[in-house]
Amino acid sequence: MKTKAQLFDAQVLLTKVDGGKRRARYEPKKSLFRQGDPADALFYIESGQVKLAVVANRGKEAVIAILNAGDFVGEGCLAGEVLRMANATALTECATFRLEKASAIRALRDDPAFSEIFLAFLLARNIRIQEDLVDQLFNSSEKRLARVLLLLANFGKESNADRVLAKISQETLAEMVGTTRSRVSHFMNKFRKLGFIKYNGELEVNSSLLTVVLND
Repeated sequence: MKTKAQLFDAQVLLTKVDGGKRRARYEPKKSLFRQGDPADALFYIESGQVKLAVVANRGKEAVIAILNAGDFVGEGCLAGEVLRMANATALTECATFRLEKASAIRALRDDPAFSEIFLAFLLARNIRIQEDLVDQLFNSSEKRLARVLLLLANFGKESNADRVLAKISQETLAEMVGTTRSRVSHFMNKFRKLGFIKYNGELEVNSSLLTVVLND
């Protein structure tokens, strides 16, 4: 859970980093980096959402995660990754802070506060990966879709209020859930009829969707 104060602290700390940094804005569908690019920088997402996905040799894309404000992306460069293993693409309009690899390593070494924020992100990411694995192994595609929609809406992080999501295609949802687009369409229509979601150009996720995840 990231509060506004935590996001502000991270942004302040990043402005204090000496050299090797650059702010940038990305329109939807613009690439932060592509699979196979040199892994030479760490990105901090100041605002917006970023899709992280891997593309197989035959062109099939698998969505790994949707990242939000306060998340880092491209951290593999700090662990010896030479080439990018995934594509990072702006899902919405995004603002990022790019730290060159050497600058990021120096900040982690010299600034305990920055190291603490980065470690908290890594731990949260690890927990999320474990939850995703359990979800894939034990839950139905209907429950997985409900969980993905709730996660995209940041349910339980800032408030329990209903949230309107950035535009996201059913193809992308199918990739995230691990099912077909037709199954996603079927469940989305079911959720809408039950009043769990609303969509008419924009997708609104109601907190009542949680009942699908909790239902045995």
